Amino acid sequence: MKGLVWFRRDLRLHDNPALSAACTECQEIVPLFVFDEPLLRSHVFGPACVGFMLGCLEELRRSLAGHGLTLAWRIGEPIETVIQMATERGIDTVYWNRDYEPAALERDRTVQQRLAQQGRTVRTFKDHVVFEADEVRGLTGEPFQRYSAYRDRWWVKWRAATPPMLAVPTFEAVKSAAPAPAVAPWPSAADLGYDSVPMWIEPGEQAAHARLQWFLRGPVHEYVSGRNLPAIDGTSKLSPHLRFGTISARTAIHAALNILSKGGRVSRADVFTWMDELVWREFFQQVLTAFPRVVEGPFKTKPGLPAPRASGPERDRLFAAWCQGRTGYPIVDAGMRQLNQTGWMHNRVRMVVASFLVKDLRIDWQSGERYFMQQLVDGDLAANNGNWQWCASTGTDAMQGYRIFNPRIQSEKFDGEGEYIRRYVLELTGVPVKWIHEPHLMPQDEQDRAGCRIGSEYPAPIVDHRQARQEYVDLGKKSVAP
Repeated sequence: MKGLVWFRRDLRLHDNPALSAACTECQEIVPLFVFDEPLLRSHVFGPACVGFMLGCLEELRRSLAGHGLTLAWRIGEPIETVIQMATERGIDTVYWNRDYEPAALERDRTVQQRLAQQGRTVRTFKDHVVFEADEVRGLTGEPFQRYSAYRDRWWVKWRAATPPMLAVPTFEAVKSAAPAPAVAPWPSAADLGYDSVPMWIEPGEQAAHARLQWFLRGPVHEYVSGRNLPAIDGTSKLSPHLRFGTISARTAIHAALNILSKGGRVSRADVFTWMDELVWREFFQQVLTAFPRVVEGPFKTKPGLPAPRASGPERDRLFAAWCQGRTGYPIVDAGMRQLNQTGWMHNRVRMVVASFLVKDLRIDWQSGERYFMQQLVDGDLAANNGNWQWCASTGTDAMQGYRIFNPRIQSEKFDGEGEYIRRYVLELTGVPVKWIHEPHLMPQDEQDRAGCRIGSEYPAPIVDHRQARQEYVDLGKKSVAP
């Protein structure tokens, strides 16, 4: 039998259900990746995300070649491209691992229907998550809307039906489907319409496993405190790898539980707190699957949430300052510059900058969500949407709309010495610790000594936080007044 394995968000050999099934059932295999031309043209994602994907694909191509298989690739519309490839190569069965984004679900339904009309079989597999949305449900079958309840049921499901990991397939019995056309040169970022940017994180399956093992040997054991400190390397930074499937969530959970089972220098609280982050990822996937309307708007329309600032020059000025990291709030500016320079931002800081955009500047959360997706190397629709809705108080949690982060307090608490701030806001390099969190309060002689004149080298705050917070609260109260 001849099979086609359609790689999408699963750029690895280890623990890959679709690839393993194809290697078991087929004598000839066509591995295929389709560069989604309409999606690339839309620039929903940015250069960091595309560059990381290309690096992961390059390693996947080498890994498959080491087993005698050639990774075919095409640039085009995915539905037509997969149908055409199946026809050209005389494919009997097409294999893929499932995707849960609304547009992907519709795409896959269409491909499956058209392949069936041609008499070809389709086999799909669970992979991007440990448990799919309909596997973790309430007692009456309803999807969960509270994370704590979801997490409890998720762990019950894990203990009752622990999913195994799959080894790298044995490729001895399969070969590349022939005849294979000449392989074109691998596309560059420029070929796909994007700038090439330097990568701060190594792409590919080997790097993902190395990063996981490094994290479990050290930082995970101080994760409860370390995860909130942006100046240190205290998080796994596996989110780009999970986004592109160079490592599976199953592998990460099994590896963490294995650390616990060995005893010794290990903290259950720290390890389980990290694993909870992986369960959060699945919770947001469940919300997206069960309530696809979140792509278009709020999960909940809650009373007491002020309307966003009206469009116009003032709104545009404030949004541009936020995007550029020129707000006059050092922790916000450091986060946005880290995002713009690297395609990544520390999670604690993501919450701070999101709160600042929505609550201090009163700019719609969807604008922030779109900007993040255009910059993030780990841009994922479910996680990005879920986190932005949480910060905007429109998500699944029950808290009302007054979760407002104070940037100074957050900065002092989690970057007390200003190390993270100085790393990305170079104008503040010479500012003493006393003033690093509120440099606009520096006396003029201190500004001169620090080489940082407020309003010149570094901006004054574009809004007053205390005043902006009060305005937000007052507007919220007016919105529910009888």
